[in-house]
Amino acid sequence: MKNIILILFACASPSLFGQSFEAGITLGESVLGNSVLSPDILTPGPGNISLKNGFRFGFRIGLNPYRYMGAEFGYAYNRSQFHIDGPPASDQGMAIHQGFADGLIHATKEGSRIRPFAAAGINFSNFVPPGASASYGGGQTKFGFNYGAGVKVKVATNWMVRFDFRQYETGKPDFNVFNPHGRLFQNEISAGVAFAL
Repeated sequence: MKNIILILFACASPSLFGQSFEAGITLGESVLGNSVLSPDILTPGPGNISLKNGFRFGFRIGLNPYRYMGAEFGYAYNRSQFHIDGPPASDQGMAIHQGFADGLIHATKEGSRIRPFAAAGINFSNFVPPGASASYGGGQTKFGFNYGAGVKVKVATNWMVRFDFRQYETGKPDFNVFNPHGRLFQNEISAGVAFAL
C-alpha cells in the first residue's frame, strides 16, 4: 500500500504545481519616497528625521496554474538608513524586513521565452530601528499593498532571469516616538535569477 501511495504521489506531483513552479533570488535597490518621519526637534535649525534609500536582497516562489495567470510570494531584506539632518547630520543603519503575496498577469502564455507581467498584492514591512533586533521583537510592523511590472526571460531549459519594478505602500513607522503623516512609498528596482519546473 505504501508503494502505491508513493507512485501516485510521484505521478501527481507535477499537477500540484499547475503548469510550472519557480524559485529564485533577487538583488536590487530600495528607493523610498515620502520618507520623512518627523521634524528634527533634537537639534537647532530646520531639518527632518527620515529614512533613506538602500539595497534589497530577497527570494520569490511562484506558481503558474493558468496560461496567463500566476501567483508568487516571498521575502526581502532591505538595508536602509535612519537619517537625522542635524547639524551634525547622522546616518545609522537599519533593516526593513518585508513579506509579500502577489497575483501576476502575464502578457504571453506559459512556456514563452519572454513573459512581461503586471503584479499586485499585499505585503507587510517590519521596520527595525538602529540598535534593535527583529528576532527579539525590536521592529514595528506595518501592512500595505504593492503593485508593479516586470519581465521574465528564459535563458536555458529550467533557468530564467527577471527584472522587477514594484511599489510597496505602507504606513510609516513611528517607533513609539514620532507622529508621521502620510504613507511610505518603497520602490523596488531589482534583477534576479530563477529556476523553473
